[in-house]
Amino acid sequence: MTNSDKNLQLPKRKFKIMNLVWIVVLVAGFFLSVQDTDTHISDLFKNFGQFSDIFVEMCHPDWNYFSTVLNPLIETIKMAILGTFLGSIIAFVYSFAIARNIVKNKIVVGVLKIIMNIIRTVPDLLLGAIFAAVVGIGPLAGVLALTVFTFGVVVKLFYEAIETIDPGPIEAMVAVGANKLQIICEAVLPQVITYFISYVLYAFEINVRASTVLGYVGAGGIGVLLQISLGRFNYAQTGLIILVIFLVVFIIDYISSKFREAVMK
Repeated sequence: MTNSDKNLQLPKRKFKIMNLVWIVVLVAGFFLSVQDTDTHISDLFKNFGQFSDIFVEMCHPDWNYFSTVLNPLIETIKMAILGTFLGSIIAFVYSFAIARNIVKNKIVVGVLKIIMNIIRTVPDLLLGAIFAAVVGIGPLAGVLALTVFTFGVVVKLFYEAIETIDPGPIEAMVAVGANKLQIICEAVLPQVITYFISYVLYAFEINVRASTVLGYVGAGGIGVLLQISLGRFNYAQTGLIILVIFLVVFIIDYISSKFREAVMK
């Protein structure tokens, strides 16, 4: 073996006993989970015949139902747009308040981060159920749920982007006596605004999908029709709803991803 071949070889890492310990823990955890949840792959195939019958019915959509689906679909998209917009605006302001390179008070930053983490732990369906109980059944509950959900998604990504910017422009602005607002506008925003737009588009993609199932908890949108059709075992209507949702989500994801790529260039 030549010296050049030796240099091309990857260095071998010594096997550590803790690696073996973690492997044993993971394997044991897997088998304990299977035992406690009584999960068996064979259960998946027991009612496969029934699943195939339902799937066949869903593959024959009831096209006469499209006129009924259209308005709730538009309502769902509106909910996603409004919830994304409101949540992103709040997240934009909040992110600067918890970024350690912007706010130096550790107590304030710590308290605000705890509040953020509490909000982020609440799933969107639970948020929809809570707001449906507060403001009543309808799209308003869905908008509020998506607003809070969007806030949780965007604020986490955006404040971390702010904390990783180049500190040079901030130090230069501080040296010439600039105030906090001037520092943010002139030294911080130019470095992170494209990331913010990208995160907002990403949140919008998620919200379009999330808003379709919020109807299950009374938060409006096309999810209400999906729940009704499944409850009535009308799988032809369910197939149409799922097809429409798939097409809309696919188109929005494609347009959003292309726009996000253009922004990040």
